[in-house]
Amino acid sequence: MFLNHGSFGACPRPVFETYQRWQLELERQPVAFLGRDLSERMRQPRIALSAFLGTGPDNIVGLVNATEGLNIVAQSLDLQPGDEILTTDHEYSALEKTWAYVARRTGAKIVTVKVPLPLVSEAEFTATLLAGMTERTKVLFLSHITSPTALVFPIEPAIAEARKRGIWSVIDGAHTPGHIPLDFDAMGVDFYSGNCHKWLMTPKGSAFLFVRPELQGMINPLVISHGWTADSKQPGAKGAFGNSPFIDELEMQGTRDPAAWLTVPAALDFRRDHGWDGVAADCRALAQETAARLRALTGLSALSSPEFCAPQMVAMPVPHIEDPVDFQKRLNERYGIEIPVFNWQDHSIVRVSVQGYNSKPQMDLLIEALTDMLALGQQPAKARQHG
Repeated sequence: MFLNHGSFGACPRPVFETYQRWQLELERQPVAFLGRDLSERMRQPRIALSAFLGTGPDNIVGLVNATEGLNIVAQSLDLQPGDEILTTDHEYSALEKTWAYVARRTGAKIVTVKVPLPLVSEAEFTATLLAGMTERTKVLFLSHITSPTALVFPIEPAIAEARKRGIWSVIDGAHTPGHIPLDFDAMGVDFYSGNCHKWLMTPKGSAFLFVRPELQGMINPLVISHGWTADSKQPGAKGAFGNSPFIDELEMQGTRDPAAWLTVPAALDFRRDHGWDGVAADCRALAQETAARLRALTGLSALSSPEFCAPQMVAMPVPHIEDPVDFQKRLNERYGIEIPVFNWQDHSIVRVSVQGYNSKPQMDLLIEALTDMLALGQQPAKARQHG
């Protein structure tokens, strides 16, 4: 029973078959595929996806995952000793390491603000971030949907304020495409990277990086390859394959399997053909109902009010688990349930994802399993509160 769509997703059969067709075509004639046709093939997903994201096709590039996209940005920014990178205590561990690496290399300083919980107010969230901004702040780095706590951060007001102050906004959108609506041009964000292989349901290894047009000249590739040109930073420069340097330098990296990225149009078609907005609404209702049932058993509060909870993914606090890795393993072995279990700050969390292939009986089994393994029926709710 797979209740962990938020980590790696699942790809619908028609989209996966499209993926395999692209791979077969690549293997049949790799010279033509990678040497002559790749630039045009990579363009088609950019056209389809950019409309879904509320921007132009020249503002996004296809990558392998959001971590790659955010590394490209973080390592391209001109940070100096004493500059500050403002972030929160809810960020994904791989990106915490990314900024720690950048800070060590540049002498910049990471400033982490503690987001008040439960998250119930956009104004309080924004005020917390603004209180952390100083004249040394150069970067505002935020998750749009947080990984450990499955919260939707109301990032737009903070982005607007950052832009007024000349602070670059860098957003981790790993969980957002296909999960919540996006409009990058209206948002006014500077840099935004997201995965397509989670809630958009493409195969693994498909993501994008968005960069506002006037900032694209700042971006440097992590790997210098065929797409790079010596004059790429000159005004009006073209990339090696006729696109902008931003696109060619990041997308044309030599031998790679682009099949996952090339399925983006098929994934968007699948969503449209199957009325996925309706499916997602049903999933949200089931996710919230399941979280409410568990709260009734544990007596523990939610991490946010409903409007700030990710629609199809809920981080559910449970009584303290000493060894989350062992608990997760036993949950899988005993009940066949694949779900993340971890300790975050002073919370033990079970994070449930609900996608179109999940069902009410599966949620019933999850509640039964947690009731059993946490002994929730054997102690009064008041005793189960975190002290």
